[in-house]
Parts: sequence; C-alpha cells; structure tokens
Amino acid sequence: MSIESEYDLIALQRIGRIVALAREEMLSNVRPGVTTAELDCIGKRVLDEHGAVSAPNSTYGFPGATCISVNEVAAHGIPGPRVLEEGDVVNIDVSAGLDGYYADTGATIVVGNGSPHKEKLCQSSLRALHQGLQKARAGAKISGIGRAIHNEARRDGFTVIRNLSGHGIGRELHEMPDSILNYYDPLDRRLLTNGLVVAVETFVSDGAEFVEESADGWGLLLPDHHYAAQFEHTVVITKDQPIILTTV
Repeated sequence: MSIESEYDLIALQRIGRIVALAREEMLSNVRPGVTTAELDCIGKRVLDEHGAVSAPNSTYGFPGATCISVNEVAAHGIPGPRVLEEGDVVNIDVSAGLDGYYADTGATIVVGNGSPHKEKLCQSSLRALHQGLQKARAGAKISGIGRAIHNEARRDGFTVIRNLSGHGIGRELHEMPDSILNYYDPLDRRLLTNGLVVAVETFVSDGAEFVEESADGWGLLLPDHHYAAQFEHTVVITKDQPIILTTV
C-alpha cells in the first residue's frame, strides 16, 4: 500500500511498534534451556496485550503466533519443544495486524556466548539491512536495495539467500511489490514511490544461496550445515530517509 493520509501513518506506526515490542521481548528471553514454544508464547502475549493478531496464523494458518527459526532453518520455523542450546543461531520473525494494518519485523541472535563467526554473520546481516535502507528512497530503483545488501554481505565474505526476499505490506501481510531481492537484478527496473510501505529484509548466509522447503511444509532449510541471519524492518518510503515503523 501507499500512505494516503495521516491516519494511515499513525495506524502503521502503532502496529509497527507492537511487533517491535514483541520482537525485543522475545530476543531478551533467548537463552540456553528455553524452548521455541516458550518464546512464541511471550510474543503472543505481547501481541494480545495490544490487541494485535498474528499475521502468519490469521492469514496462512501458520501453527504459531511467530516464526522462530533455529540453525539449519533459515525462515518460517514452527515454534515447538526444541530446546535452545549454547551457540544456536535463532531468528525471531514477528508480523501482526491491528485495525486492518500490518507490520513485519525480524532479528537474529546467537544463544549465549556464540562463536565469533556466527556473531560476525549476524552483524553483517544487520549492517546489510542498514545499507539497503540507505537506498530505499522515492524515485530510486528497487534493485538498488538488493545491490547494497549483497555488496555488504560480500564485503564480509558471506553470501545472500536468493530465493528469499522482502515484500510490500500494509493492508495485507504480503502485497506488491513482491521480490525485494537481496541481490542486484539488472532486469528489475521498478521504482520506489513516495509513501510506499515495504518490508525490507536481509538473508545473509555463510555460504548458502538457496533454501528448500522442509518436510513440515513451513520451514525453509539451509543446505550443508550452513547458517543464515535475517533482519527486517517495515518502512515507509519518502524522498529522504525511509520512516522505520518497526522500532521501539
């Protein structure tokens, strides 16, 4: 969607802050011995307290309030009895709706005292998100976001997942434009427009470039024991810096 009124912006800021609060509360409880189901309950509690509804559950029937992906699972991990261990790479992805508006956010953390390699991967993905957002301005090509993300990951010796991407959002969880890629596609000539609402997300890996669907029909798996780190913000495109909606 595109912002058409001050009410649109206020409503999006409201749900953006809610999903950010859930994200941060879940991240603060990541530690050895906690199950992904327990983390999901924390996220659901925050959403419930603010009257928000889980977007993946209400839109697609996802079996959880949030997506929690661990190690070999790059995205869409189902919360359950899995117990987190020291050194696990954990992605928290929270999307929700309130009063007809949606926001989506995510972050990745290493459990406990993780290895320098895993920490570097997470920091690289977060920097890549910031670099991508620097290119997210009205009149610029969507492909410039992917170029910036890929360049940052490559500078750190990492790859990007090519079959996972950001997307439009606002009145629904997934809207046009789709396929806001993590790499540069010279054939993508689409332009960002003033007021457009998009979810920009990075998927940076330590060697993988593609994921495949798991047997449970939800999780997206990395090959060969690789890891990936995802970070995501929902933003409003302007002529200057984008307005980041998913902050606390």
